[in-house]
Amino acid sequence: MDTLGERIRKLRKQQKLTLEALAGNTLTKGMLSLIENNKANPSMESLSYIAERLGVDVSELLEEVSNQELREVLGQAEKLFHTEFDDLSDEFDRLIALINPYLPKLTQGYESARLLELYSRTLHFEKIDGWQTYSDRAAALYEQMNITQRRATIGIFRSMVHFPERNYKKALEILQNERSEIEQKNTFIDPMTRLDFDYTEAILLFAVGNSDEALKIMESAIEFSKDKQVFYQIDHLYRLATFHAMMTGDDEKLKYYMKKIELYGEFTDDKNSILFVNFIKVHRLTSFEKKYKTALDLLEKYDAKFQLGKVYKDFHSFEKGKALFGLHQYKSAIEEFEKVKIRDFFNHPFDLSILYEGDAYRALCYLKLGNRENALAHAKLAYDNIAPMPQSPYKDFIIATYEKIRNSQ
Repeated sequence: MDTLGERIRKLRKQQKLTLEALAGNTLTKGMLSLIENNKANPSMESLSYIAERLGVDVSELLEEVSNQELREVLGQAEKLFHTEFDDLSDEFDRLIALINPYLPKLTQGYESARLLELYSRTLHFEKIDGWQTYSDRAAALYEQMNITQRRATIGIFRSMVHFPERNYKKALEILQNERSEIEQKNTFIDPMTRLDFDYTEAILLFAVGNSDEALKIMESAIEFSKDKQVFYQIDHLYRLATFHAMMTGDDEKLKYYMKKIELYGEFTDDKNSILFVNFIKVHRLTSFEKKYKTALDLLEKYDAKFQLGKVYKDFHSFEKGKALFGLHQYKSAIEEFEKVKIRDFFNHPFDLSILYEGDAYRALCYLKLGNRENALAHAKLAYDNIAPMPQSPYKDFIIATYEKIRNSQ
């Protein structure tokens, strides 16, 4: 962190002032140089004069860390925190090392609150104890500044830390309590905060199996977005709606929401939205329409067209395995399923239920190849994994597969 002299020099250079210009008629160039090099301590009168010439408060010069310095640190921290998943290496370690020296001085202002928030999240991601303390400090600062959206984001994060534990009920309870508390304290909730709450609550309601209430909140959020012309979270809401329509067999709504996502992806040039639509098209072909050759052709086309990241490669291999199974290429299907990883951030029952099918398909492949022992082991694994998940076509398929193999001779 900068010394008093270093802060004065940094501000002077930012304003493109020479030593003579800042010294003016009150200080000498030599004295100012000594102050900047920490070889002389300015009197309070001289410090007030320097602060006035620089256009800042004396308190900013006296702080061990200036607002400008915090802004620079925050810029570096945001860049590290938002590194793309496929590019992650040691960014979280570097972020912790970057913020750690400033922690005692993060006592006021947006920069302090945001740095505390990023620090707490990173500690949690790295499974380091104590993240809650920094989260609480950030929340208190946001409340002091009445920055509702960021305070709400912390509330959502507090609830979603229970998501990887598959404790969906606890996550939902915390979210609803946080939302209620924030709405009671604030007479006005900005549209983006409301949409954040609506989207997260819908996700959690689906996760606990309360589809009716989830659907009500999700559709209300979509209508609210249209009415207010605020399309924040709209792509995620459409994806959620697409999954629900697909699992309930509502083809009309499925086509409607897929078209919406497609238009959004084309308009914003959002690769993830385009890939999502492509995945849904293939998934329908393999899971519901049983058109395996068409699915395989589409997968080969997408593989050639897009540079797939790790996550989409997982789903690509998963769908390819299903298509190959349908085409009776059982050994090749098993090879594709073995490539699939259920990553730490796949925690929603929608995602998990789909991916848990992989072991059921592997079981069927082994059964066709005459290896009943492996078939039963994979069928049992799929059955055990799907047991706590809410009802879905995927759960029905896994249970039926397990019963089929268990009763086979």
